[in-house]
Amino acid sequence: MEHEPIPPEIEAIARSAVDAGLKVHTALGPGLLESAYEHCLAYELGQRGVEVRQQVALPIVYDGVKLDAGYRIDLLLVGAIVIEVKSVDALAPIHQAQLLTYLKLSGCRLGFLMNFNVPLFKQGLKRMVL
Repeated sequence: MEHEPIPPEIEAIARSAVDAGLKVHTALGPGLLESAYEHCLAYELGQRGVEVRQQVALPIVYDGVKLDAGYRIDLLLVGAIVIEVKSVDALAPIHQAQLLTYLKLSGCRLGFLMNFNVPLFKQGLKRMVL
C-alpha cells in the first residue's frame, strides 16, 4: 500500500529538527539525561521558529473511550512530527516499536528517534514514516 509523500513543508521542518539535534549533540556531547537533551532540543527548535510541544499526553482509545495510559510524546513539532529523545547505549527494537506506536496513536506519519548517547549524532538517528 502506497502512502502520499510527506508534504514539503513538513520535510523542511524535519530537516530543521535533525539539524537542531546535531547542534545540541555537538554542544553537549553524550552522557546527559534524556530530559536535558529534550529541553535543549525544544529550546533550539523554538529559536528556529518551530512550534514545539513537550511531553504531550497520548491517550489510547479503547471501546470508544479515550484512556490516559501514561504515554507521552517527548516532542511534537507542528502537530505532525514526533520526536522520541533517548540517551541509551544503543537504540533497540523496542525503541522503534515505541515510536511506531506513538505515530499510530497520534495520527502523525513522520517521527524520529534521537539517541544522544553516541559519539556521532548520525549513529543515534532513526527516521520512521508510516
